[in-house]
Amino acid sequence: TSADEPPNSLPANTPIFDLCPVQYTLPAPLASLAVSSDRLAMGLASNVIVLIELSHPEQVLQIPIPRKPTEMLIHKIFLDPSGRHLIVTSQQGENWYLFRGWKKPRQLKSFKMVIESIAWNRPALLSSPHSTSTKEILFGTRNGAIYEAVLDAAEDLFKSQERYLQLLFTLPEKAPITGIRVDMFPPSDPKNALILVTTPSRIHQFVGAPDRRSEDSGRVFTALFSTYRETAPTPGIYYGTLNFDPSVDDHIDSTQLFPFPFLSQPSVSPISPSLPQVPVSIALTEFHFVLLYSDRIIGICTLNGKQSYEDIIPLRPNEVVKGLAVDPVRKTYWVYTDQSIFELVVGNESRDVWQVFLEQQKFDVALQYAKTAGQRDIVLSAQAKAFFDESRFFQAAQCYAQCSVPFEEVALRFLDDLTQRMMLATWLVEFYLSKCDELDDLCVAESGTSDVENVQAERTILEEDLRHFFETYKANLDRNTVYELIQGHGRTDMFLFYAAVVGDYERVIQHWILEEEWLKAIDALNRQACPDLELYYRFGTILARHAPKEMVDAWLRQPALNPLRLIPSLLQLQHLPRDPLSTNQAVRYLGHVAFQQSNTSSIIHNLLITFYASPSTTPPNDDGLLLRFLTTAPCDPLTGKPYYDLDYALRLCKRTGRTQACVHIYAKMGLYENSVDLALEKGDLELAKINADMPEGDPPLRKKLWLKIARYVVQDKKDIKAAMRFLEDTEFLKIEDILPFFPDFVVIDDFKEEIAHALEGYSAHIEELKKEMDEATRTTESIKQDIAQLRNRFVTIAAEETCSVCTQLLLTRQFYVFPCQHTFHADCLIGLAKEYLPTSALRRILALQTELVRENQTGVVDRSAAGTPDGQPTRQRTLLSANFVGPLQNGTKVAGSLGRNIFSAGDKLRDLIIPDALAAVVSAPAGWIPGMGLGGGSKKAGSDKNAEKQTEKLLAELDDVLASNCPMCESVVAGLDKPFVDTGELDTTWAL
Repeated sequence: TSADEPPNSLPANTPIFDLCPVQYTLPAPLASLAVSSDRLAMGLASNVIVLIELSHPEQVLQIPIPRKPTEMLIHKIFLDPSGRHLIVTSQQGENWYLFRGWKKPRQLKSFKMVIESIAWNRPALLSSPHSTSTKEILFGTRNGAIYEAVLDAAEDLFKSQERYLQLLFTLPEKAPITGIRVDMFPPSDPKNALILVTTPSRIHQFVGAPDRRSEDSGRVFTALFSTYRETAPTPGIYYGTLNFDPSVDDHIDSTQLFPFPFLSQPSVSPISPSLPQVPVSIALTEFHFVLLYSDRIIGICTLNGKQSYEDIIPLRPNEVVKGLAVDPVRKTYWVYTDQSIFELVVGNESRDVWQVFLEQQKFDVALQYAKTAGQRDIVLSAQAKAFFDESRFFQAAQCYAQCSVPFEEVALRFLDDLTQRMMLATWLVEFYLSKCDELDDLCVAESGTSDVENVQAERTILEEDLRHFFETYKANLDRNTVYELIQGHGRTDMFLFYAAVVGDYERVIQHWILEEEWLKAIDALNRQACPDLELYYRFGTILARHAPKEMVDAWLRQPALNPLRLIPSLLQLQHLPRDPLSTNQAVRYLGHVAFQQSNTSSIIHNLLITFYASPSTTPPNDDGLLLRFLTTAPCDPLTGKPYYDLDYALRLCKRTGRTQACVHIYAKMGLYENSVDLALEKGDLELAKINADMPEGDPPLRKKLWLKIARYVVQDKKDIKAAMRFLEDTEFLKIEDILPFFPDFVVIDDFKEEIAHALEGYSAHIEELKKEMDEATRTTESIKQDIAQLRNRFVTIAAEETCSVCTQLLLTRQFYVFPCQHTFHADCLIGLAKEYLPTSALRRILALQTELVRENQTGVVDRSAAGTPDGQPTRQRTLLSANFVGPLQNGTKVAGSLGRNIFSAGDKLRDLIIPDALAAVVSAPAGWIPGMGLGGGSKKAGSDKNAEKQTEKLLAELDDVLASNCPMCESVVAGLDKPFVDTGELDTTWAL
């Protein structure tokens, strides 16, 4: 039935659901139960199928499955909508088929799966009561696979009951398929199919046109599984309606998510009280979700998601709730455990539906489900009011005519003229007040009779009616007119009530202030539905003076108040007599604003200091509250300074004689010397010590402050023993620091021990320094010995040793040998080293190359000129010199022409270094003359002594640069970030 159809007439007190036990004794534990078309099927743990026709419950049929319980355990049984086809699936993956009228089941040998759900072809099965075929059905398995199959119970020698079985689709998550359903649409011409598949966490939708080439060909759903839509709702009851419009993507419309209810007393596996429990099973009735739990059953209304039914299941010890079965044809509901069966009888399910539709303002539907005259009257009254508010006055009048709303109220509602309504309402107020006066006079006149109680009761009822009239028709009354009427009759109680009804709390507060009822005035201020903050500012001054605690309580309830506008009221509290047993209320409010509300106004913080420093708030000799605020007051996170004005606070504390507070403020301002001086001035030595340790990042300042304190202890206190104890409080001062403060003729006996201890410490420190110097001397000698040994180190080289670069014999020209056993010719080393050396080293090599080539070139020219008396060299020597010097001259020319630009052309440094020129210079010993050997006479040799020393120095520096590291080992580390094949280089090493 739809929600628009009238419900069946049942008594109003009929329960919504009723859980009734079934009188049947199970021969074995129950594993699964299914009901369809008034036929109940049970699968027992003993592998027996029990069939009961509910129309003839005395007829019970038991059919065993030829399997022992040790071989097979029944998992679930499935009964088609017609009640003719029964499928049994087991935990082991065996499946059995039983047709109506068979005496024993038959095994489905090709069905090797654990079936979790089945989608029956309901229209075909219900439209053909004599058919033996199941038509196309879909199976959902435990591993997420979906199969299509057709079973036929007709006897055929050439065919088994399994007409075909085909795997259609496997869900990606491979989760158990808890439900599967097939719907054909549109109803007039069902050409398309919608398949819904559910898993424990997702909903899948498959839509498409089935392939029906012939009635018996089968395999009609294959094309639907090419695409699908997936939804993953959060845990709860996901509820919606099916939309069979082919143009939409999501065929589940108007979705809602109702949370699982919280169980009051969970009896099985206690869970956290903050999390709802997931039900064992769920079913859907016309207006309710039926949720089955391990110990109870709950009904939740589908219209509003509220719980409307709950019943505890009577369980025996160790009895386990198994599930909930629904007859899709007869709409019956069954709860079963492993030992019992219950029927959930749907009684007056629509009992409270009218109220739900009334709350949703669906008045016509609510009237359909209203069963009593009172329910109809409530619905019609609400509908009339809704029509009236929408200005649909004709429909409103029709509804008012059918309900019990008083005529006077309806007449007032339908008066069009505002003035007429106001005049009528004012006249009724006058009538009520006059009647109250008459009853007052009658009470006085009948005070000595027995009728006085009746008169007083009548007066009370009349006053309640007047209050109700004020609440109902306050919009139709003029305030000033009503005030004058009430005051004319002297009805103060009605005056205050009407002012509160219309929200005129200002008048109420003024009345109580005139009566000096301060607490009632504050109570009226607190009872405002929508607080008018202006009233707090206006009346705060007088109320704070007479009821400070209650007024501050009212302020604290309104965090939206601006505390700056309450300063005049707070200043009233400064001059009140101090109560030693209670805190100052102004301090209480300002402290709440500063700390709880995090107010950063300097005015508020300064005012709070003013109250703390005031003698009327705290005694002059008690700085505890003020110091506590100064130390805990919030600070600006950007500047690190407190929000109150330090200068103002210092002046105020000085004026009121708050010495400790002044010391603290000096420290806050960074004036540590002032803070220590003030503390010493007041004789507070401990406070001075605390402030002396505050500049933690400035040790000289700390020592200076401690010296101030030491001077005070020695010179002002003249207590030498106290001064000696004073040294124990700090590590910044020693005995020699305070000795100048002692008088010249002081007796040394008082601090003789301290001086001796200090001298012993100095002696120990001198010994430690001496040991460190001796250790440094020994280390230096050891390093010198290591350097001397390094100069005598040698390496043995075989005659056939080759260069690591050119692979030619090493001994053919000058060479270098490294500790890693790599050997290089001088020119090969230079060419290899310049590829990895940094820019700074390349610049130094280039400069050395220029200097060395210039020195050797100059020496060659000079010595060649001195070879003959006339200064002309021989032809042979010229040729020898030309053969040797030619490369050097070329190198010098290149180096000289480009050396000036090495700093601006850093990318060309490697091209400017000439290995041949450097190798020739390095290979020649100092004073070598190409073509002549070590040359000239003693006079010439003496004149070139300085040049040779310069050359040796340059060669030594060049050796240090070139031979500091093995270039072959160093290049491996330096080339880690370089590719094996350079950009643009063709790698053919892998070619076949």
